[in-house]
Amino acid sequence: MTSLPATTGKKLGLVIDLDICVGCQACATSCKEWNGQGVSAPLSDDNARGPQPMGTWLNRIHGYEVQEEGRDDSRIVHFPRSCLHCETPACVTVCPTGASYKRAEDGIVLVNPETCIGCKLCSWACPYGAREYDYASGVMKKCTLCVDRIYNENFVPEDRVPACVKACPTGARSFGDLGDPNSDVSTLVAERGGYDLFPEMGYKPTNKYLPPRPRRDKAIAGIEPLPAQDGSALDRLFAWADKLMTSSRATASVNPADVSDRLEG
Repeated sequence: MTSLPATTGKKLGLVIDLDICVGCQACATSCKEWNGQGVSAPLSDDNARGPQPMGTWLNRIHGYEVQEEGRDDSRIVHFPRSCLHCETPACVTVCPTGASYKRAEDGIVLVNPETCIGCKLCSWACPYGAREYDYASGVMKKCTLCVDRIYNENFVPEDRVPACVKACPTGARSFGDLGDPNSDVSTLVAERGGYDLFPEMGYKPTNKYLPPRPRRDKAIAGIEPLPAQDGSALDRLFAWADKLMTSSRATASVNPADVSDRLEG
């Protein structure tokens, strides 16, 4: 079994805002595209458009219908899932060959494909379902935080982030050093009450999730909120959007912040 190295205190990781993730899959597809080359290549795809597709994805997004306390209706929360780069990763300690390891210099958890034997012990040990067995190569694959991007000095500084962060159209994903309490990501976690996934298990994931904000029923530029009944949800949405666009064209007085508030609701 593998022991964990002493670390520098640097903890590179992601902060994912569940309030503004729209489940568009841009993070998953950009991850697949980038990691189909370089460090993680290849990522298998077999019968991708057939009835029984099989492939390796390092980033997956799940949608859950949730109901807020005190409300009769529900909402969909999109939940991205990938390796959380735990401080005490079970996947590393169970690996019989040392192929799974945690880097001392930045806390990133990686797999050495040269020594991985594909036994899948790490996937059984990981409570977050973050390990993927690649049938084409016979080894385990996982999120690398795009180590071949974040340290690549051929990129301009703003591109030295994981592919998923770069691709996110809503800014729901942030990247940085969560071991630095003064970093932008640590400040964001503190301000929004970011939390660990399954903290009771004691693996201390580096990645944090920001909770969805409570919805607000708020009128925009004199337009009443969506009615609770009368017609299908889709019909009501189109009717409300039509009123919004008409009002915007007529008055040009809609505050973008108010639009954002209503869309969040």
